[in-house]
Amino acid sequence: MKWEVVIGLEVHTQLSTQSKIFSAASTAFGSAPNTQTAVVDIALPGALPVMNKEAVEKAIRFGLAIGAKINHKSVFARKNYFYPDLPKGYQISQFELPVVEGGAITIVVGDQEKRINLTRAHLEEDAGKSVHEDFHGMSGIDLNRAGTPLLEIVSEPEMRSAAEAVAYAKALHSLVTWIGICDGNMQEGSFRCDVNVSVRRPGEPLGTRREIKNLNSFKFMEQAIKYEVNWQIEQIEDGHKIQQATILFDPDSGETRMMRSKEDAHDYRYFPDPDLPPLMISEDWIEQVKADMPELPEAMQARFTAQYGISAYDAATLTASKAMSGFYEAVVTAGADPKLAANWIMGDVSASLNRDEKTIDDCPISTGQLAGLIRRLMDKTINQKGAKDLFRALWESDKSADALIDELGLKQTTDTGAIEAMIDEVLAANAGMVAEFKSGKEKAFNALVGQCMKTAKGKADPATVNEILKRKLSS
Repeated sequence: MKWEVVIGLEVHTQLSTQSKIFSAASTAFGSAPNTQTAVVDIALPGALPVMNKEAVEKAIRFGLAIGAKINHKSVFARKNYFYPDLPKGYQISQFELPVVEGGAITIVVGDQEKRINLTRAHLEEDAGKSVHEDFHGMSGIDLNRAGTPLLEIVSEPEMRSAAEAVAYAKALHSLVTWIGICDGNMQEGSFRCDVNVSVRRPGEPLGTRREIKNLNSFKFMEQAIKYEVNWQIEQIEDGHKIQQATILFDPDSGETRMMRSKEDAHDYRYFPDPDLPPLMISEDWIEQVKADMPELPEAMQARFTAQYGISAYDAATLTASKAMSGFYEAVVTAGADPKLAANWIMGDVSASLNRDEKTIDDCPISTGQLAGLIRRLMDKTINQKGAKDLFRALWESDKSADALIDELGLKQTTDTGAIEAMIDEVLAANAGMVAEFKSGKEKAFNALVGQCMKTAKGKADPATVNEILKRKLSS
């Protein structure tokens, strides 16, 4: 009998504020251990938390981006548990009244779109970090992260495969970086995913879930989910029961392993934090944040298809990141044909960036250089082969497209008289191919075109060559 996979994600998004959520300590990454802490972060007696306004505004911004409800009254709670890197013995989080409720994100898997509903997004502080290095057989505690502002984004359990979960995580990652609330650096822990996985027979109640903690790679997420799904199915089919647990994924073995039995909400003994009054968010404040919102990906996609006449697929690809969409618009604004610009960016530019392990922000070719190449392709100064040669040269140079065209001699021949004389020369030298074509072998025509382009050293206009060759062969 078929099994159905049920997946929900809890994503911890580190908000890109300069200071922590309840103190003025820096959030900069990479400093020496315990050098970025304040009295609040290390829980000195009598130290009181003060809310970071910017963190609230970033949470509001996210809620607006996903079409969620922004609660006008939001409450902070104490989530009680003991762990060495949690100096207060509790984490300040939100439980019953989060900042953001509801909303949805659209994902694309293959050629299928799906809306994933969100449960909530709530503000909380991060914990510190246990460091297991050379401490003479002991572990150390680094509290630099303690108090770093997080927005925990919780989805409904509506994903049905590893592919859907990864698509959701990627879409969420793109959105939080797009609207400027998170830098998205997964290696530094700015975007960490916890994945709840269970299986059930279709139509039956939800199965017991196990939570895979702290996945910081889309590749590892996919591997972890696939392994966990197969493990749970095997356990059930062998007559065992799944027990709720928190588990870790080991990338070296490709396996998940249990860390501890999973707590429920009541185990944390949530209660309102007496040091923090309710967070009151006025409609005017929400409108101020809304006025500062950038154009969102879905709206930009619709505009690209309407304004530039490109396909929905191209528009979706070009708005995968804010940097990519900005690069595309700059190329078009500089005079490039919108469809050609899309083709070059999604083709040669993306392939070259992947080869050199660069991002669009570090693209060696400027938007002006690429627009110059496309303009010369449009006005037939160069042909497609010349454009490829020019692209490779531009990748290594800061010169303009026009300067390199002249320097490398890439201008194509458009003189019909010269092209006609060259074709006559090719026909005379390839009587056998001409005879094959006239006997009905169409492939001979392509071979003759190849000979003409070879004779012209790739500089003849292919359309003109085709036109004149067809005329001469039919006469």
